[in-house]
Amino acid sequence: MEQLKSLGRELAMGSQGGSSKEFLDLVKSIGEARSKSEEDRIILRELETLRRRLSDPDIPRRKMKEYLLRLAYAEMLGHDASFGYIHAVKMAHDDNIMLKRTGYLTVALFLDDGHDLIILIVNTIQKDLRSDNYLVVCAALVAVCKLINEETIPAVLPQVVELLNHPKEAVRKKAVMALHRFHQKSPSSVSHLVSNFRKRLCDNDPGVMGATLCPLFDLISDDASSYKDLVVSLVSILKQVAEKRLPTAYDYHHMPAPFIQIKLLKILALLGSGDKQASNHMYAVLTEIFRKCESSSNIGNAILYECVCCVSSIYPNPKVLDAAIEATSKFLKSESHNLKYMGIDALGRLIRINPDIAEEHQLAVIDCLEDPDDTLKRKTFELLYKMTKSTNVEVIVDRMIDYMINITDNHYKTEIASRCVELAEQFAPSNQWFIQIMNKVFEHAGDLVNPRVAHNLMRLIAEGFGEDDEGADTQLRSSAVASYLRILGEPKLPSLFLQVICWVLGEYGTADGRHSASYIVGKLCDVAEAHSSDDTVKAYAVSAIMKIFAFELAAGRKVEMLPECQTLIDEVLASHSTDLQQRAYEFQALLALSPQAIENVMPPDASCEDIEIETSLPFLSNYINQAIENGARPYISESERLGTVNTITPASASHYQQDPAHSLRFEAYELPKPRAPPPSIQPSSTSSLPTISSDLVPVSEATYTTREEQHNPKVQTLADQISAEIGVRLKLEGVQKKWGQQTYSSPSAPSTSSSSTQKATNGMVTSDTIRQSSLDSRKQQIPEVSAEKQRLAASLFGKKAAERKTQGSTRRPAKESQHAVATSAPEPPEEKVVVPAVPPPDLLDLNEPSETATPTIDPFKQLEGLLGPAAGSDVASAPSPSVGAVKTPDLMSMFTDTPSIVDSKSSDKGVVSSTIAKKGPNVKEALQKDATARQVGVTPSGNNPNLFKDLLG
Repeated sequence: MEQLKSLGRELAMGSQGGSSKEFLDLVKSIGEARSKSEEDRIILRELETLRRRLSDPDIPRRKMKEYLLRLAYAEMLGHDASFGYIHAVKMAHDDNIMLKRTGYLTVALFLDDGHDLIILIVNTIQKDLRSDNYLVVCAALVAVCKLINEETIPAVLPQVVELLNHPKEAVRKKAVMALHRFHQKSPSSVSHLVSNFRKRLCDNDPGVMGATLCPLFDLISDDASSYKDLVVSLVSILKQVAEKRLPTAYDYHHMPAPFIQIKLLKILALLGSGDKQASNHMYAVLTEIFRKCESSSNIGNAILYECVCCVSSIYPNPKVLDAAIEATSKFLKSESHNLKYMGIDALGRLIRINPDIAEEHQLAVIDCLEDPDDTLKRKTFELLYKMTKSTNVEVIVDRMIDYMINITDNHYKTEIASRCVELAEQFAPSNQWFIQIMNKVFEHAGDLVNPRVAHNLMRLIAEGFGEDDEGADTQLRSSAVASYLRILGEPKLPSLFLQVICWVLGEYGTADGRHSASYIVGKLCDVAEAHSSDDTVKAYAVSAIMKIFAFELAAGRKVEMLPECQTLIDEVLASHSTDLQQRAYEFQALLALSPQAIENVMPPDASCEDIEIETSLPFLSNYINQAIENGARPYISESERLGTVNTITPASASHYQQDPAHSLRFEAYELPKPRAPPPSIQPSSTSSLPTISSDLVPVSEATYTTREEQHNPKVQTLADQISAEIGVRLKLEGVQKKWGQQTYSSPSAPSTSSSSTQKATNGMVTSDTIRQSSLDSRKQQIPEVSAEKQRLAASLFGKKAAERKTQGSTRRPAKESQHAVATSAPEPPEEKVVVPAVPPPDLLDLNEPSETATPTIDPFKQLEGLLGPAAGSDVASAPSPSVGAVKTPDLMSMFTDTPSIVDSKSSDKGVVSSTIAKKGPNVKEALQKDATARQVGVTPSGNNPNLFKDLLG
């Protein structure tokens, strides 16, 4: 304690003394510099002064500290201060804590982990890691994260591992951070220390636990299957953090440890991805965070956004998904562009689970699409790209192309062009529309389009859309030829687009018979003349002309050699490009062939046909036999060279009788023999269990259990089963003792039951009046939607979805999930009551496996035992207006201790008044009977058919 006080006095004295006037004048002069050159002159003059002063052998330590800070200032401004590096290394050796920390600071700023002077600092770090002063240890650990490279990690690794058990929590935290840095630089060097991260997850200090989450996140990102047993522990920690059991020092804007919550949610998203069993442990805590988290601050919105990301990654649950949709709706309705951006991103994640979610927020999406904020507009285009389908592809692609025309960012223009091409290839409604979109993309994006897109377009036109529909393919090619001939009149066309045009005109320009060969050849000659400096375009034009001449000559038709075509060929023959010369010579040689030879050389529409290659080359047999007779060596195939069979003929054996040391050996190496398993290992029934690493610590049988496990002892996780068979468990002592017991504040049931009872008692008139008034007030608050937005919404989301959105209120429609219970007042009953043939779903079912089977006997006979004698007689004597002579028992009486009282005035209307009390002395039996009654269903009677549903609301 005295040491801390003395250090505090020294720091106070240093701050009072301040820096020298020279240092203050240096900072002031740099801040007042009017140009970069003036700043450079000031820094160079300062460096010369420091170089001269550092050459003095007797420099006071306090002056040396200031000189090093001035050097660091100059180094951070981009100037070389390497002459002072060695002084920083020397200061790191000092015994004074302030000078040592200054030395470590300047060394970390001056040097990287590959500098030659690092070897001089390793010994100092090793000594400081063993110091008794924990401030010195912390300074050394900070330097370790910056200065230790992959080669020097083994020199300090043992000391860092020992510091994980240091009594000071600050040292343990920085030791975890150092190990994390080692893992980032060399994962193999700390692969055997993964168990230390698991142990520090149960540290007494929340700061150490929070620091451990960072290396665990990296490890789980690489291999999530090896850490599935941590799900229960991580959920328990997240639950305690959300319930504010950590000290208030970890609060930020009244949010309990928000950065720890965010990191935990990211880890749980990785562990629960596609794993239903692991996701079941997360639903409760996610629902509680959605309910408790405040959206009034930025950090609260960050936690809600991370919860939405977690929900979109784990196995979906309807109740949690509804909470995520509600949080996303708040983001989209916000006036802040940042929150709207988060809402668009969250909506893009949720539509992967249910594409219909976007229909509820279609107007908000359209508003973001028309927002002047370019960042928000780009994020909205990403959302539209994810929700594109065949019904809205035309509107979305047209919007993307219009946006691509108006932007100047070449990088994003390239991305938009590739997305337009991809959507057009997947959801093109017609061939003409597809060709028009491709033309617009190439025309406006220019050479920014990926060349792969051009090759894909040519391949798509050659292969066609229809599998066996030749008419559709012919129509596609004819549309492409017509559009390209029209586009050739444009003054400026990108080179890549011209290559596609020349290829299409050469392959299919005369295929449909609408255009003559001379007309197509003239157009191609004009393209080559207009782009004489582009050898690639000129090569495509010459090849296209050669194809047209070949197709016409093969068909027996004569083609007139135009003067401009002859001029082009003569020009190409004298070109410096060997590729152009070769194409021109091939064209001249092709004209001299017969029509049959031309047809064999260049068949029409054969660009996508497979080329069959005869690997045996039979036409060379005579040449080979003659060469062997003249003394040549026969060819030995690869299989014969690698095989063990000697296939050399006796006639040619004399050619191989050479010195073995100077001849090629074709014998294969011997295959390695499989290693036999040791006799001690015997197959057992536990071979199918996952491998348990040494990261688990054996503990006694007495372990902590949560309330959910106490109520449901049969449910056992995979980690518990493995631990029971192997005899080891994760060491979790101390977590629950430090941060309290695991409890979960659930919504109070009495308030719900009392509200439903009051609703049933007050009658139908009051609830209808209240609901009608609330609907009228909401309709008055609905803003008018312009006709243009309605048409755009109908194009993007469908006409029915747009009508539902514009005609109804802005609130979300009622959930049709079987897990949601209607809380609004029931509608007036119809005259005809239909008994459901299929039992209604369990209102309290949470997607858990049910053990109760559908009863095969009359369920009302089983319910008679729950009624008292008086209740049974009253119910039996009560008339039933809907069923007739069938006696329906009063299901309300099972929730009361006293018999139900049938009012004489309300008996004609079929309304039974009762009071809800406890369910009886045996809670388990009462719950089983309630579940049976809900599965069987109730025949609605009277004017209140939803009375039983309201009762359980």
